[in-house]
Amino acid sequence: MLKDFFSKKKHASKPSEEAKQDIPEGLMLKCSDCGKIYYREEMRKQLYVCPNCGHHHQLPSDERINNLFDEGSFMEYDTELKTGNPLGFPSYSQKLEKDQLKTGLKEAVVTGEGTINGFRTAFAVMDSRFRMASMGSVVGEKIARAIEKAREANIPFIIFTASGGARMQEGALSLMQMAKTSAAVQRFRDAGGLMISVMTNPTYGGVSASFASLGDYNFAEPGALIGFAGRRVVEETIREKLPEDFQTAEFLLAHGQLDDVINRHDMKKYLTTILDIHQAGGNVS
Repeated sequence: MLKDFFSKKKHASKPSEEAKQDIPEGLMLKCSDCGKIYYREEMRKQLYVCPNCGHHHQLPSDERINNLFDEGSFMEYDTELKTGNPLGFPSYSQKLEKDQLKTGLKEAVVTGEGTINGFRTAFAVMDSRFRMASMGSVVGEKIARAIEKAREANIPFIIFTASGGARMQEGALSLMQMAKTSAAVQRFRDAGGLMISVMTNPTYGGVSASFASLGDYNFAEPGALIGFAGRRVVEETIREKLPEDFQTAEFLLAHGQLDDVINRHDMKKYLTTILDIHQAGGNVS
């Protein structure tokens, strides 16, 4: 059992200052929730879910795709789309280039299609390493195109969201993506399409207020923070202290805003069951 395995070696011992000098950068990873320290490779094998406390750390888009989709089935959409600097915002182009080099991505979302245990589906995975997965014009365009392709192919659409909100460097062009993606979802729904939304930590702003909340099924990962404005802004506006678990996935589930909270290790099995049910019902191909 995994529990027994990790009881033998739950985390690495804290290195001394002298030993730290001999540890290659990036080798270790500290859980931001319980403070335990692990080898990064050990955490990667656990899909960045802390074995000690179960905290779900951010998962890179490529690792999420590789874990979720059947080997060799992934086909990426719109690889040529790349963000410009439409408003000439100072240093924006340089920041984009920095994130592109850091992540190997052209933008904050990867779209495509593949199979999950044999069930064909289109998808989008947002990656918070790129501009905190803020929603700019290219992010919105790629998501809208992926939804349209799912509609044309009559296959389900699954999206994993993560975002700090709209991308301020693109002004109204960013805000327009809320309407564009929502309209694409409605066309997809009118055609009988199945959309599954999985909100990961964090999902805020215009993303949470548009396509992230429009799924036929709206799920979240444990502990994910989900909302429009942040906790501090809300408290200052209403001049009241909010509950400690406010805007967590568990809080939203208890108040009827989510259908379920799903552990990352159970995600593939859970999604497979839903895809199987809807295919058996004849609603999707």
